[in-house]
Amino acid sequence: MKKKIPVGDLQFGMYVQELDRPWTETSFVFQGFVVTTPEEIEELKKHCQHVFIDPEKADLDAPRLRLRPGAGPLAADLPGTGKVVHGEGFSVESEWPQAQTALKEAQADVGAMFEAVQVEQMLEAGQAKSAVGNMTASMLRNPDALMLFSAMRARGGYQLERAMDVSIYMIAFARFLGMEEQAVERAGLVGLLQDIGMLHLPQEMLQKSGRLEPAEFKVVQGHVARTTKILAGAAGLPPEVAQLAALHHERYEGTGYPRGLRGNAIDVIGAMAGIVDTFDALTVKRPYAEAMSPSNALNLLFRMREKTFHPVLVEQFIRCIGYFPVGSIVELNSGEVGVVVSQNAEQRLQPRVMVVRDASGQPLNPQKLLNLAKQPKMSADEPYRIRRTLEYGHAGVSLSEIVMRR
Repeated sequence: MKKKIPVGDLQFGMYVQELDRPWTETSFVFQGFVVTTPEEIEELKKHCQHVFIDPEKADLDAPRLRLRPGAGPLAADLPGTGKVVHGEGFSVESEWPQAQTALKEAQADVGAMFEAVQVEQMLEAGQAKSAVGNMTASMLRNPDALMLFSAMRARGGYQLERAMDVSIYMIAFARFLGMEEQAVERAGLVGLLQDIGMLHLPQEMLQKSGRLEPAEFKVVQGHVARTTKILAGAAGLPPEVAQLAALHHERYEGTGYPRGLRGNAIDVIGAMAGIVDTFDALTVKRPYAEAMSPSNALNLLFRMREKTFHPVLVEQFIRCIGYFPVGSIVELNSGEVGVVVSQNAEQRLQPRVMVVRDASGQPLNPQKLLNLAKQPKMSADEPYRIRRTLEYGHAGVSLSEIVMRR
């Protein structure tokens, strides 16, 4: 039975079932959640006078994730994390040209590498390490610039683009968790190469619009073994990359493949790779499914925590990329359309948005940059808010429309 309480009486572990206003009028993605952070309480105070809680769904042992972004969760729980706090010494505007160069060069390296593997040639480890090294260097300075380019770039081949996307998310995730630079780069390599065995599978099977038959699914599952073989045979590639890449289909409750590992038996980077791979797959159009908006994909991941994925890692991934990830196309409460161009480290529900279309859908000139953390006013008594996110590519907004000034 739900119970009405003032927002000031909220405590960690309480389950917020309803608000005193529609959820769409707030910046919360999840309609119903357990309160686990002071930031969530502060955000509720901004929007609501009271809320409705469900005592039966309370979790009094809920984790108190009070970490500032970049500090990483408890290293005792997740080995290799919390080692370094990576500051942002560069703004997204100043990192813009370096990120553009890093992505362009990485795409060329990865494209050449994939073409060679597709015709049964040996993987060139130098190309993979160069691509990931350049992207890591840019993202350690500021992760948002490269993530923006990646989210909004023109798309090429499906496998190539998926590999690039997953690698970039893995670098951002490892950076956010406070991993050391070498581990951040290793995570990027795993993300780039974990599906390379797919290049040897029949394309008609990968492009099938309907459900795979059991025999076909078994063939697709075989891409993990193919990936391991390709990576193990690549001279100059750290051997742990092949081992970690084999883990991205293992699942927290033990229902994954190829080994059916469960819980903490799955290495942290391997567990990260499963979360990132799933998020990226959900947000791109596939032969058998339409793309989800980023916020809907994060909502689904949140519901899968503790069963399919490591609960702390899921929550940290959502914190890492924000409820409104960089590159998201968003509709504001004014009806205008914008692009999330960077996060606010301390207030990830309130990113910086470049408004590129007016309420009637016409290009806005000049564009305006809104820092939602500063509560810019849409009207005399109402601040700008994000009303909803749109699917990648569905808003007709291209990278060329964004004007970034240093």
